Amino acid sequence: MTDHGTVSRRGLFRAGGIGLAAIAFGPALAACSRTEDTVTLDSLRKQGYIQVAINNEAPFGYIDENGEVTGSSPELLRAIFAELGVPEVRAESVAWDGLIPGLKAKRFDAVAAGMYITPERCAEVAFAEPTYRVLQAFLVPAGNPYGLTTFDDIAANPDVTVAVLNASVEQGYAKGAGVPEAQIETVDNQTSAYELLSNGRVDAVALSTLSLNRLLNQRGGDFEVTEGFIPVVDGEEVTPAGGLAFRQSDTELLAEVNRVLADFKASGRLLEILEPFGFTEQELPGDLTTEQLCQA
Repeated sequence: MTDHGTVSRRGLFRAGGIGLAAIAFGPALAACSRTEDTVTLDSLRKQGYIQVAINNEAPFGYIDENGEVTGSSPELLRAIFAELGVPEVRAESVAWDGLIPGLKAKRFDAVAAGMYITPERCAEVAFAEPTYRVLQAFLVPAGNPYGLTTFDDIAANPDVTVAVLNASVEQGYAKGAGVPEAQIETVDNQTSAYELLSNGRVDAVALSTLSLNRLLNQRGGDFEVTEGFIPVVDGEEVTPAGGLAFRQSDTELLAEVNRVLADFKASGRLLEILEPFGFTEQELPGDLTTEQLCQA
């Protein structure tokens, strides 16, 4: 997948959707952490909004050129909660390694960052049913001078360094392929990863094909996205697929989200919401379940 076409503006958050104030006043919002043991749909309806976190990674959840939060995950969450009678979504951008700790600490009610569903994360948070599956790839200088096709190629060449998001699955994929720590640079977001590559401080950036194609489309440069691949960790293929994350205690809320999500999948609305961000039928999860991903 090397389509660098412009993402449609359809579906961006407008008035009554995600508010920019949530980004501008992130620290203040953090001070207003929830104290109740669980968050219910009734409580969200009464307050009129749900608080979520993104990581500013396009196309999954990011701040656009107008300073508004958009992306496949927050747009999907907004549509789901509109169906559930919660009219507003408030968001803040959080470093990747702060998403799960912040959710567990009740700093926000959900993570809408396109987070991959893995057994390790399932032990800490509760995922809704998967909304997409993708392939992994690298952003590399044009011509791919080191001939990188998988993480094994990086592990085999001590001269190659790769940038990954801290606490991301790509970090785990690299380690699982035997890439030494000295060859892995961790960053908080995809923009920082791009800057490292642009400045020649790393030789590749590892993310999903969708993220890298969008990043290249946004930032340009004499780079290319390698062909997508399925990661292999400790000799076993893994499935890069993800969805919305909630606290494990919010079981009623999760059940309602999954109910609406099932309707969206059956009606085709899921793809309609995701398409403006570069998703196609190829990236839909099909019959893949969260239970399968949590036990993988």
